[in-house]
Amino acid sequence: MNNNEIFKKLRVALQLRDDQIVEIMNLVNFRISKGEIGNIFRQDDHPKYMECGDQILRNFLNGLVIHLRGTKENPKNASDVITENAKKVATAPKLSTEKKKGDSSTSDKPKPDFKKKPAFKSKTTAKKTEPKVQAVEKVAFKNGKKKSNKK
Repeated sequence: MNNNEIFKKLRVALQLRDDQIVEIMNLVNFRISKGEIGNIFRQDDHPKYMECGDQILRNFLNGLVIHLRGTKENPKNASDVITENAKKVATAPKLSTEKKKGDSSTSDKPKPDFKKKPAFKSKTTAKKTEPKVQAVEKVAFKNGKKKSNKK
């Protein structure tokens, strides 16, 4: 069993998403991107597969301890943190690829709600436009107190 398999099993057992893993790594000042984490969780034969080194796993475990237990100044109950994460995962919106009843579309892709713009502008439909007013000209600055003319 290698570090990648251990890391995968911990992610599944604790129901962690990639962004949560990045936050856990940041607790111990170890910077890693979501893309690198995705590469760690790929199959062995994938071209972008990345071996999970001892340093990455060690920093994740140290960050996980802080994430679950907290610090001496601010202790946490680990079971409360795990149930909060489970609730977040359960309430997160899920992407559904199932077709609804009565849906007669043949593709699984959602249809866009916007109309596509033409690829070119025809010269006959060109409209005369008024010059645009700069956003800065619309702003009225009210800095400081009102000056009075009393002497």
